[in-house]
Amino acid sequence: MTELLSRTFGETGATAIIGAVVATAFLYIFSEVMPKTFAINNADRFSLAVAPLVQFFVTLTYPITHVTQMICSGFLRLFGVEIVNEPGAEERIEELRGAIELHAGSVEEIQDTGHMLHSILDLDDVPVSDIMVHRRNMTMLDGDLPCEQIVTEALNSPHTRIPIFRGEPDNIVGVLHAKDLLRALHGNQWRLEGLDIVGLASKPWFIPDSTNLLAQLEAFRARHEHFAIVVDEYGALMGIVTLEDILEEIVGDISDEHDLNVTGVAPQADGSFVADGTVTIRDLNRELDWQLPDEHASTIAGLVLHESRRIPMVGQVFVFFGFRFEILERHRNQITKLKITPIADTNAKPEALEGAAADVSKHDGTKAVVKVAPKDSGKKSGGGGAGAAA
Repeated sequence: MTELLSRTFGETGATAIIGAVVATAFLYIFSEVMPKTFAINNADRFSLAVAPLVQFFVTLTYPITHVTQMICSGFLRLFGVEIVNEPGAEERIEELRGAIELHAGSVEEIQDTGHMLHSILDLDDVPVSDIMVHRRNMTMLDGDLPCEQIVTEALNSPHTRIPIFRGEPDNIVGVLHAKDLLRALHGNQWRLEGLDIVGLASKPWFIPDSTNLLAQLEAFRARHEHFAIVVDEYGALMGIVTLEDILEEIVGDISDEHDLNVTGVAPQADGSFVADGTVTIRDLNRELDWQLPDEHASTIAGLVLHESRRIPMVGQVFVFFGFRFEILERHRNQITKLKITPIADTNAKPEALEGAAADVSKHDGTKAVVKVAPKDSGKKSGGGGAGAAA
C-alpha cells in the first residue's frame, strides 16, 4: 500500500502512515467484518464451503501446533497448572450451557426453551429427594381396613397409583393401580365380597433418596414403570417419586383434570408471599425467578431452619439472601407457614421492622439474621411461646 501511494502521489514523509491507515481500514472492513457478517447470516452454507480448506490447513500445521501445545503444557505443569487437552463430559456440558445462554435472547418462547434445556442438563445434579412427594403429603391405603372403605378411599383419591401399607405407614406392601381395581370389580360382577385388594397391588419399587433424576429417569424407562417409593439410608419411608415429577422438573407444572389445585403460595398486595413450609425451593425459584439456594434444604422451611440454626418461634424474622422471612405459624417443631418478602438490601437493619424488639447477628459476611420478638409479648401464638425474643 505504501509503494502504491508513493507511485501515485509521490514520496512524502506521511506516505507510510497514510498507507498503514488505509490498509488497516481495508483489512478491517473487507477481510474482518464483512466475511464474518456474511458467515453469521449464512452459517450452514459458509461453514460447509470453508470446512475443507480449514481441515487442510489444520492437518498441514498439526505437527507444529502439537509440538507447541506440548511445550506450553509442560511449562504450565511445572507451575502446578492442570491442563486438559481433550475436553471431558463436564467441559462439554459447560459448553452446552454456554451455547444455551448465548442464544437465550429476550423472546419468551426462546427463554422457555432455554429453561427446559438447562433443566435437562441439571437432572444429573438433582436428587429425587428434592422433587419427591413427602410422606406427609402422600395418599396411602391401609390394607387392614374393610374392603368397602379401601375402595371408597381409592375412588376419592385423585391419583391412579396408591401405595398400600399394613400395620404402619413404613411397611409398604404394594402399589394399587386404579385400572387393576376396576378390572377386579368388573370380573367380580361389581361385588366387593371375596375381593383381595392387597393381592391386586403390584410389588413396590424402593429407591434411595440420593438417586439423581437422570439415573431415575433411565431406570423408569428400563423397568417400564412410572412410580417409585423413596427411602432413606435406614430404609425409612421418605416419599414417592413418579415419572411425571421428573418431566415436570424439565417442562414445568403439568396439571390434568384430576389434579388438586394446591400451590401453597399466595401473593400479597404488598409484594410479599405467604407460603406453606412444605413448598420446595426449586418451585419458588422456577415460578418467581428467584435465586434461593437449594444445596442444603429442599423446602423453604428447611432453608430457614438451616440458615437460622435454630427452631424459630412464631413472630421471628430472618433476613438472608435478599429476602425477609417471617414465621407465621408453627406446629410443634415444624414451620407450617411463613411470609417471604423480597428486599433490595441483604443486610437490612432492624430499624425497618417497626415496633419490634430485634437483635442482628451477621455471619459468613454475606447474610444477616434478624431475630424479632412479637409485638405483643404477653400473648401466646400457635406453636410459639410468649416473649419470642431469642
